[in-house]
Amino acid sequence: MSDGARFLDETLGSPVFSGDEYESLISTLEAADPRAPIANVEPVEPGTEVTSDLISRYFNGHLYPYEERLPLRSYYETKVRLQIELVKLQNWVQENGKRLVLVFEGRDTAGKGSSIRAFMEYLNPRKAKVVALDKPTDEERGQWYFQRYIKELPSRGEMAFFDRSWYNRAGVERVMGFCTQAEYDDFIEHVPIFEKMLATSGIHVVKFYLSVSQHEQARRVDERRTNPLKHWKLSPNDIEAQRRWDDYTDAKNKLFELTDSVHAPWTIVKTEDKQRGRLEAMKFALNQFDYDDKDEEVIGQPDPLIVTPARNLLDSEGRAHMID
Repeated sequence: MSDGARFLDETLGSPVFSGDEYESLISTLEAADPRAPIANVEPVEPGTEVTSDLISRYFNGHLYPYEERLPLRSYYETKVRLQIELVKLQNWVQENGKRLVLVFEGRDTAGKGSSIRAFMEYLNPRKAKVVALDKPTDEERGQWYFQRYIKELPSRGEMAFFDRSWYNRAGVERVMGFCTQAEYDDFIEHVPIFEKMLATSGIHVVKFYLSVSQHEQARRVDERRTNPLKHWKLSPNDIEAQRRWDDYTDAKNKLFELTDSVHAPWTIVKTEDKQRGRLEAMKFALNQFDYDDKDEEVIGQPDPLIVTPARNLLDSEGRAHMID
C-alpha cells in the first residue's frame, strides 16, 4: 500500500492491518513512543460493576483505572474503524443539511488539538473545519463577546470543531485575569441562553472537557520544552497553568455547575492516556447520532470510567468537586 499512514484499502474501503509496510510503521511508532508511566493508577478489576459511586471515585480524584497506556497497535486499528464511522456521519450531516458543532475544552496540554486532528483526519475539509481563534483583536474586543464565534458556526451540511471556544472566558480569561468579574458574570448568565438558541435553530452541540492530572500536565509541559517538534506549543500560559492549578480547578467546577444544560451538556473525557481518551470521545460522539449505515458493533459504548456526563458528578446541590 502506497500510504502506510492511512491504513485504508482504497478498493474495499476497509482497514488493512497486515503486511510488511504496516508492521514496519507500527514498529517505528512503538520505538519512538516513550510510553511514560501513568501516575495515580488504581486499577479497576475486570468484571467490576460500574456504579455511580465508582465513576465519581475515578473522576473526582487523581485516579486512573488502567495501569498501562493503550498499545499503539490497538489504538491505530480501533481509530481507523471509528474514523470510517466519522466519514459516514459527515456524509449524513452533508446529505441531510445538518449542522454540527464539537467543542473541545480543557487545561493546557490536555490533548484538545490532537483529539480534533484524529476526528478530522479523513473528513472532507470543505465541509468540516477547525476553529482555533487567537486572542481577540482590538476590533473584536469592542464587539459583543460571542460575535467572533458566531462567524465560525457551521452552515447546512457542515461540521465545526472548536479548539477552545467561547468558554475561554470561563477558563483562561477568568483565571489569568484577562476579563473582569463583571464580564465573567455576564458570560455565565448568557451562555446557556446562547446555546439554547443554537440548539433550537437546529445546530447540534457536543461539548467535551478533556481532563488531565497535574502530574501528567507537568510531564507534557516539560516535553514541550525539550522536544523541538513541540516547542511551538509552549506558551507562558502553559508555565503558569501549573502554578495556578487550584484556580483552574475552581473554574472547571464552576463551569460544570453553571453551564451544563439540557441543550448543551458537558461530557468529561479523562485524557491521562491521550490515545485511549481520543477513541472514547469518538465513540461518544458517534453514539449521539442515528446516521446511515451505522455500525453499532464497531462503535460500541464508551468506557464509563473514561467518559462521563458532567451531571453524573454533581452532588445533590448541583456542585462539582473534581480536583483534576
